[in-house]
Amino acid sequence: MFPERLAAAQAAIATHLDAAMTALPDQQVAHAMRYAVTGGKRLRGFLVLESAALHGIGTAAAIDAAAAVECLHAYSLVHDDLPAMDDDALRRGQPTVHVKWDEATAILAGDALQTLAFQLLTEPALGTAERRLALVAQLARASGAEGMVLGQALDIAAETAPAPLTLDQITRLQAGKTGALIGWSAMVGAVLAGADPAPLGGYARALGLAFQIADDVLDVEGDAAKAGKALRKDAAAGKATFVSLLGLEGAKSRAAALVAEAEAALAPYGARAEGLRALARYVIARES
Repeated sequence: MFPERLAAAQAAIATHLDAAMTALPDQQVAHAMRYAVTGGKRLRGFLVLESAALHGIGTAAAIDAAAAVECLHAYSLVHDDLPAMDDDALRRGQPTVHVKWDEATAILAGDALQTLAFQLLTEPALGTAERRLALVAQLARASGAEGMVLGQALDIAAETAPAPLTLDQITRLQAGKTGALIGWSAMVGAVLAGADPAPLGGYARALGLAFQIADDVLDVEGDAAKAGKALRKDAAAGKATFVSLLGLEGAKSRAAALVAEAEAALAPYGARAEGLRALARYVIARES
């Protein structure tokens, strides 16, 4: 059931992104934008659609928000891959945008994907102006200097820090870099329904941290061909990770405990939240 639901969400998001970009000029930046959003697991977009379904809202009424977070995520990957940041040549099994084209194109494509994300959140299908404005404001906080950008800045600063980060420091870093967008995605359905998003907060926090721990585990024992990106970079750089601090088995145990915590947070929703429970289990079982 979960694989089919995920595949359906991936297809719907891909179709919507393609439609959103049909009016773009036929030039290099637009081609790079389309390239950057191609492929990937689309877990954040899936989470948007599942949180909407949990509140009785169908795909058609939430797809703009799902596409928006995927644009935002893609922009962050394009910029993270740049030589001034993580300096990666491979993403999703393909050359990164700055390798396929050049650094200027990658910067501009990332900028345009970020602005497209907020444009999508203004679409009337998402509901009242008040609810759309709430989504815009909350995504801005989640992706900016209080959230994802903060996490990336802390990550870069850690590379030249006199001592490796502590477990608390890594947890704070990842709460921004990875967790903030996951948190936003989880509460979209509640915002669209005019419901209280707080009950999904505990689920999203546990899910985001489990996701990052699973990434650290994959960096150690994953298959680069399946991951579609370079692995073992953190260890080579001497960076502290959940694995380096907890050990491989300790990190796996912590991720499993977080999944159990995420599932428990969904108890008030009963069987309606099975898609979200399956997502939590998937994030620590994936190979990419």
